[in-house]
Amino acid sequence: MTTIDLNQIGTFVRVVDSGTFTAAAAALGLPKSSVSRGVAALEEALGVRLLQRTTRKLNLTEAGRQYFQEVRTALAGLDQANATVADMGSEPRGSVRITAPADFGDGIFSEIISGFMGRYPRIQLDVVLTGRRVNMIEEGFDLAVRAGKLEDSTLVARKVASTALGLYAAPSYLQRRGRPTRFADLAKHDCVLHRSARGVFPWRLTGPRGSELVAVSGAAIADSFEFVRGLVRGGVGIGLLPELGLNDDVATGALVRILPAYALRGGALYVVTPPLRHVPVRVALLRAYLIDELSRRMAGPR
Repeated sequence: MTTIDLNQIGTFVRVVDSGTFTAAAAALGLPKSSVSRGVAALEEALGVRLLQRTTRKLNLTEAGRQYFQEVRTALAGLDQANATVADMGSEPRGSVRITAPADFGDGIFSEIISGFMGRYPRIQLDVVLTGRRVNMIEEGFDLAVRAGKLEDSTLVARKVASTALGLYAAPSYLQRRGRPTRFADLAKHDCVLHRSARGVFPWRLTGPRGSELVAVSGAAIADSFEFVRGLVRGGVGIGLLPELGLNDDVATGALVRILPAYALRGGALYVVTPPLRHVPVRVALLRAYLIDELSRRMAGPR
């Protein structure tokens, strides 16, 4: 039999796991055409059709189903053997793919990552900052930092802190429009609103009288907290912003906390990993470092 390319076998397994050539190509970081050619070359080398291709979906042939079960087990054994031997080296090395929210922490995340890379210079990090909720398994991520409710119960999550959002404004805005003294006053002010994947954040905050809701409006709506923060700093209006990362703005006077007794509480920050029997040392090191650093910084003085 012609020598089989292990890369082609791995590509085939990724296609089946992902369900489409497009998703497999995104996970592998390859053009879709390269993934399709790799599977076709494997079928030609084996002399058998592994996949039935239609315009809507892919189906395994009977030969493909049996081959997939056998090679996935074999590749998993190879991956674990490689990881085990690599972890025996004197210095941790290898790559770790991690994702986090696009506007996470106003530089705090980059500071944490810089500290980790200084400690472990042989570990290469592939960092993806995005506002969308990625599929960690299909897209090949080792770690994720996520805020809010976790929707995938199969992931292994470690809660590192509770998060809160507070009300902030620039001194220039307060000079122009005045400072609200009651929660209901916000309805008369210009506000900069944040739109999440579930829609615009409602301004239902917890205060001295429990939960209160106010109908607010403004000239700007954005899907990035960092962009909202920039508009608030520019004096456009009042913003509901994560307390994490605003210490410097408050200390320098760029932003002022208004109605400090009110906040949107109850959110959480997690470090998340896929369910794996063997976690490589490089991934475990970064996970532990993130948990320690995020817990320390979130618990620090506000």
